[in-house]
Amino acid sequence: MAESRHALFSQFAASDWNGFLKGVEKEGLRVDRNGFIAQTPHPESLGSTLTHPRITTDYSESLLELITPVCKSTTEMLESLRNIHRFVQQKLGDEVFWAGSMPCELDGDASIPIAEYGTSNIGRLKHVYRQGLAVRYGRMMQSIAGAHYNLSLPDEFWQKWQSLLGNQDSLKDFKSDQYFWLIRNFRRRSWLLMLLFGASPALDASFVANVSHHLDRFDANTWYGLDATSLRMGDLGYHNNAQSSLNICFNKLDSYTGALHRAIHTPWPAYESIGTSREDQFIQINTNVLQIENEYYSPVRPKRTTEREEKPIQALQARGVEYIEVRCLDLDPFSPVGVNESQIDFLDLFLLDCLLSDSPRIGDAECERMDDNYDDVVAHGRDRTLTLCRAGERLAVGQAASELLDRLEPLAEKLDSWTGSQTYRSALKAQRDKVPETGIWSVPSAQVVTAMEASGMGHREWVLEMSRRHQQTLRDEALEPDVRAAFEAMTESSLTEQKQLEESDTQPFGEFLEQYLKS
Repeated sequence: MAESRHALFSQFAASDWNGFLKGVEKEGLRVDRNGFIAQTPHPESLGSTLTHPRITTDYSESLLELITPVCKSTTEMLESLRNIHRFVQQKLGDEVFWAGSMPCELDGDASIPIAEYGTSNIGRLKHVYRQGLAVRYGRMMQSIAGAHYNLSLPDEFWQKWQSLLGNQDSLKDFKSDQYFWLIRNFRRRSWLLMLLFGASPALDASFVANVSHHLDRFDANTWYGLDATSLRMGDLGYHNNAQSSLNICFNKLDSYTGALHRAIHTPWPAYESIGTSREDQFIQINTNVLQIENEYYSPVRPKRTTEREEKPIQALQARGVEYIEVRCLDLDPFSPVGVNESQIDFLDLFLLDCLLSDSPRIGDAECERMDDNYDDVVAHGRDRTLTLCRAGERLAVGQAASELLDRLEPLAEKLDSWTGSQTYRSALKAQRDKVPETGIWSVPSAQVVTAMEASGMGHREWVLEMSRRHQQTLRDEALEPDVRAAFEAMTESSLTEQKQLEESDTQPFGEFLEQYLKS
């Protein structure tokens, strides 16, 4: 019962509570001064995208990804993220770091350069994987950016929690089981995050130049969803038919890894017709439903840090779940670093309650209802007449949101009592204020549309203006000398490491890929 787990948690004392471990991976496009996707290579002054621990690229050579270390507080994590931004902004010259999730002006697939990682076999593998994404889905979808939030709880928490539950499994197995418990409730409630944090209701007309859609015209260069919260997470974003057939189960670790393993080894006719090479160049890793695990798009993932050349499935099976990756967060275009403090603190509260609430296994019928709720909020979340399915009945989206937020109040009070602060109650209030029972909702998607209307700008011009403001703000904030020196050292070290990898790599790539697939 939900109450029994919350009651067990009440047996923790302030001295037992060590808080959360957290980190963020924040993506964003480099664009030129006019708001067109950058055609330049990744700046060498930012180091090697293959080996740098803090600065890399995602799909495109122009799509930066900034990665914080594991931090023990929101303050520490946001300062780390801000320092990475400060360093990057100093190195971009005339280019701008795009502040929105939906991309800048594009000119079809050819305008989106695929990321390069050098000539080592592992570097070439990363590039071929991205070539595979291009031939499977097109490059346009891969130009979208977001923030991934990673959260775990320290082993001291898990040991106490395991004792209170009377569980006799190994700590590794117990933690994995409990993280999946959390994930099941996350999937039931993730629609709320799309309402509270969805911030991509509009997009540049170039993104859908040759695509049929049902969006409304905002201006000559902008389309938007009248009630949409996140076009990034809708049908125009991360979506494809092959993956819709997967039916990935999040009930337990072995069923999850088993389903992914089958997908990586199950041929898909459309991909077989493409083949793995063209004119002696590899264009995808394989012709199966998934090339690798990371190709599976999901709002949440169980994760385990991998060793070099180790596959995510292998790491999970060998060492269990280490942390949860929340992948459905749009960039906050009003924040210089794409996320904000009250958002992160609320996510901690939200995820902890997912762990402490009853979480039965998910059957096919419930899975379909959860997906429908999520998709409805993504497409129509700002329509207050929208109803969601809950426990066999329909409930207005505002009422459903209020009830979920209300249930978090006792937990917020408990955590704040342990730390002598208002952190979690303030974060909870900030979310409640977005969706009042009466009056205008101020969810981020609505704020974006309002800001564009007030400025007289469309998506392209407004996001470019916000990006320039953030750039100036961050460039005005000088890095501490020791922090700057540390980043410069990471840059040089990463370039040296990549060079050493390339010089020591003598195996032909075809043989390397064959061994990789067999492993």
